[in-house]
Amino acid sequence: MTKDNEAIEIRLLLEAIHLKYGFNFKDYANAHTKRRLRNRLERSSLDNFSQMTRRVLYDENFFNTLLMDLSINVTEMFRDPWFYKKVREELIPRLKTYSFIKVWHAGCSAGQEVYSMSILLEEEKMKKRVQVYATDFNEMILEKAKAGIYPLDVMKTYTTNYQQAGGTKEFSDYYAADNENVIIRRFIRDKILFSSHNLVTDGVFGEMHMIFCRNVLIYFNKKLQNHVLRLFYDSLIPGGYLCLGSKESLKFTEMADKFDVVCKKEKIYRKKR
Repeated sequence: MTKDNEAIEIRLLLEAIHLKYGFNFKDYANAHTKRRLRNRLERSSLDNFSQMTRRVLYDENFFNTLLMDLSINVTEMFRDPWFYKKVREELIPRLKTYSFIKVWHAGCSAGQEVYSMSILLEEEKMKKRVQVYATDFNEMILEKAKAGIYPLDVMKTYTTNYQQAGGTKEFSDYYAADNENVIIRRFIRDKILFSSHNLVTDGVFGEMHMIFCRNVLIYFNKKLQNHVLRLFYDSLIPGGYLCLGSKESLKFTEMADKFDVVCKKEKIYRKKR
């Protein structure tokens, strides 16, 4: 298959997904989308993307598998510990000046970073005056996030991250374990509202004091990045904080002059008043 024909077949496949199921991946970064689709093609019995398009249209189970492939599911608890340490040291004191705050984790995936922030808020004694929202477009991954169940063998990494992030207690205080899995304890899971929200197609999400969207924008093209950043700008209160991933930035985007840089390395920004 020539590269031109493959590109056409992929465009038709993404159009079919949009028309049939309403999920729009057409403005995701080409390299990311191609890599995920090619991987699924190699693991299936299909010869090309035209065959995959037909399979998507008539086999919803196959589509759900492909949806998981295209979702962004790479994360961990207290990922980039230095980021959470900065949130604790720099942002929490400022947020404590509000009587009530709302936090939005956009593109929350399986919930690891949502629970990281919930633990941090618990240790800073802020849980009673915080509402945390966690959203993702993928209902299946959202159910995993709600459950708060993770493999036991990743907890060593999570514990190290927690300690490096300035955690003040034993990390094991926050979960119960059996031989294979852990479940995040209920007092950490409460105050979190999980709901479906698609950054590509859905609208403004409340008047937020802080928005986390870490390591998601890197999978979008420039047009979609600007769209999502506008959505975040409109969802934040004046003076609200936007937290991006370590490889993401507002630099060279349409929103660059609408935020102040709070922490350059940690990619924390504040909406101008």
